Amino acid sequence: MAEQTNVHASPFLFEDLPTAIAARLTSAIVSDSCDVAGLRSQVMAAGITSLRPGARVLGRARTIGFAPTETDPADPYGEAMAFIDSLGPDTVAVIATGGDTRTAYWGELFSASAKGHGAAGAICDGPVRDVAKIVAVGFDVFAPSARPIDFRGRMRVVDIAGPVRCGGVLVAPDDLVIADSDGVVVVPAAAEAEVLRLAVERATAESAVLAELLAGASLREVWDRWHVL
Repeated sequence: MAEQTNVHASPFLFEDLPTAIAARLTSAIVSDSCDVAGLRSQVMAAGITSLRPGARVLGRARTIGFAPTETDPADPYGEAMAFIDSLGPDTVAVIATGGDTRTAYWGELFSASAKGHGAAGAICDGPVRDVAKIVAVGFDVFAPSARPIDFRGRMRVVDIAGPVRCGGVLVAPDDLVIADSDGVVVVPAAAEAEVLRLAVERATAESAVLAELLAGASLREVWDRWHVL
């Protein structure tokens, strides 16, 4: 993202944010901002967490959906490879499985390829595998669990670049995804400008609130002044 000094430029989108300001946005701040904007179902299931402590992902969704199958095709990974090869800088692979736990859907080599394409990370609502190797590759993946079982002949790709439901949240291509140690939040593209404006305002207010609390101000007076906690 290019550095800019005017954070109120229009349109107010992810790509417009100066890097230092984008770094101050957390999943909690963005979730609260979604609430204020009337979007109260944008946080994925609580079990979807990072494979490594301190991970943070911010970028635009690229979606893929899986469903069960009994067929082992001749080219079992073709569609998944095409999906990963479509990833670009600042994109987030969103892997929707319906919460199916029979196989893993992501691993070390998929992570290496996604990182090579410049992707920001991956979010999966089913298991992944090669956890230690994914961490060693340095690609941030959020998932609810791990299993060593390959999806070949068990699950098939049923959707690429369409709306999917992942972790209980509807995700469309180009929606904004932010994930950190508190969880995963999805901002619909149509509401992105409003939510980001609110999030930047809240991040600025929280900095002032923190300073006042550390200086000894009471929670009540800080709340009455800022309406932020």
